[in-house]
Amino acid sequence: MISRRHLIFNISLLVIPWLSLFFIGKQSMKRYSFAGIFIVIFEIINHLYGHKRNWWKFYDKPKSFIKDELPFSVGLYMPFSMWILKMSYGNFKKFVLLNMIADGLFAFFFIDVLKRIKIIRLNRLNHFQFFIYLHYKAYLLYGVQYLYEQRIRKIS
Repeated sequence: MISRRHLIFNISLLVIPWLSLFFIGKQSMKRYSFAGIFIVIFEIINHLYGHKRNWWKFYDKPKSFIKDELPFSVGLYMPFSMWILKMSYGNFKKFVLLNMIADGLFAFFFIDVLKRIKIIRLNRLNHFQFFIYLHYKAYLLYGVQYLYEQRIRKIS
């Protein structure tokens, strides 16, 4: 059974980031949505693997990918990826720096906040390993966006 706290957290995780996309602009939404969708699918695969390996533990029982990991994948990754690309695409150093800051805050700070409010805690990963788990996907995101833009340029 999902606790009220976890339910409110999941709803917030889904609604707030997606509402922020109203401010990203139609052109940016079109430009970065392909890479955003790709990274969500890739992240779901990563979460399934991490779920199976017990890299983290959610406090609510029973364990359920749909109520536990999926809101992180769908709620955070696509909107966040699109905003990071909008703010930094074309400047790889800025892109890496923004991702390092965001992933570092999540891995070293926010995950402890989630532990204190009894949503999730790390289990088989330490904070640095979790940071690497989060951060390596940034390079994939940038690469997918780069290839997408190259393809679009060829077509037009």
